[in-house]
Amino acid sequence: MIYALITTFIIGYAIIALEHPLKINKTATALILGALVWTFCAVGGQYSHEHLIEHLGDTAEILFFLLGAMTIVELIDQYQGFRIITDRIQTKNKRKLIWILSILTFFMSALLDNLTTSIVMCALLRKLVGDKNERWFFAGMIILAANAGGAWSPIGDVTTIMLWIGGQVSTVDIILKTILPSLVSLILPLAIISLSMKGDVTRPESTSSNEGVDIPNKLRTLIFALGVGALLFVPVFKTITHLPPYIGMLLGLGVLWVVSEIINHRYKNTYTPKVTDTLQRIDTPSILFFLGILLAVAGLQNAGILKMLSEALDSAFGENFYLINLIIGVLSSIIDNVPLVAGTMGMYPIADMGVFAMDGSFWTMLAYCAGTGGSILIIGSAAGVAVMGMEKIDFIWYLKKISWLALLGYLAGAGVYTLMDKCGYNAWIDSILM
Repeated sequence: MIYALITTFIIGYAIIALEHPLKINKTATALILGALVWTFCAVGGQYSHEHLIEHLGDTAEILFFLLGAMTIVELIDQYQGFRIITDRIQTKNKRKLIWILSILTFFMSALLDNLTTSIVMCALLRKLVGDKNERWFFAGMIILAANAGGAWSPIGDVTTIMLWIGGQVSTVDIILKTILPSLVSLILPLAIISLSMKGDVTRPESTSSNEGVDIPNKLRTLIFALGVGALLFVPVFKTITHLPPYIGMLLGLGVLWVVSEIINHRYKNTYTPKVTDTLQRIDTPSILFFLGILLAVAGLQNAGILKMLSEALDSAFGENFYLINLIIGVLSSIIDNVPLVAGTMGMYPIADMGVFAMDGSFWTMLAYCAGTGGSILIIGSAAGVAVMGMEKIDFIWYLKKISWLALLGYLAGAGVYTLMDKCGYNAWIDSILM
């Protein structure tokens, strides 16, 4: 039954990758894949209702987070709030623009998280670049920048959050040890791709999703401020209450919804968007794609396949934690990095000293590798899947145009981390923070 599960997952993954040549929507394939994986678990006696509910709960957290973030971003867009940023970005030069957007994404991702940031930047990108083919290159760099920015922040990526909450890493330590490798993993691909960009971008004819409708400037500013504030509030809310991020996201959406209702009541004779209308514009297929993929990976985890993979890595490479982390990072581009990191945390308990101690080199490098390795394939990270759904980017196109750049940046950043560790920089940081 294990072989049937693995074979099913590989075939389903291949069909998703070949979505455009096969003319089969990836969402349909993902839903079938998720259902089949759990069907095989049931037939093989590896199913219990409690396990399914537990995995479904973990999946639902991501889906509700995504739904809330997409609704907030779409409402800001409906109120033309992004004009506050787009009107200030005057350059049309491709090289300048891709550098501005990538660096902005890198630091925004550390403050918010890579998923929310990719959604916001993707919506912003639509206001700045009109040509779809040009926009795909920018979107590819947004994925790399969002994942790189999330890796060095304790609240920037779900796997870093897991390590932070689990006690494997601390706030200041993870920032000081991984910000430079993460920056290198972005700058190298960015420098290469910008060399091939010449001329100016083609701006879209309208910078507003409500063409012909003039939203009062004070309403535009209010919704933008409240929307961005709601997104920034999520990590703060989580830190204070220790509740899952989606609770904070839904709270922010609820507050924004109430304000929108008050605005609609106040401006009866003026068109102002409603949240109920905005919800109809949400990309539901992307959310269902998430559901299918995450259920399929959860099924592999439930069957013990991911644990077997972790144990195989441990037996094959022994104490070479640099190589183990590198492989985990590459695998995270194929299999969701959350269960991979969860399995790794279970395999290697926190030690009193050495590389497996709190803030040890194994854990900080794992945060970097699991966070940035997902960029190698477009469906290897939440940010990639979100952008793929919003921009309808072809898997094969990303594989040909962006994946090699992501891999090059990933390896360069890992090399920088290894050099820092072997030269004693990380030990020096530990001695200062003790």
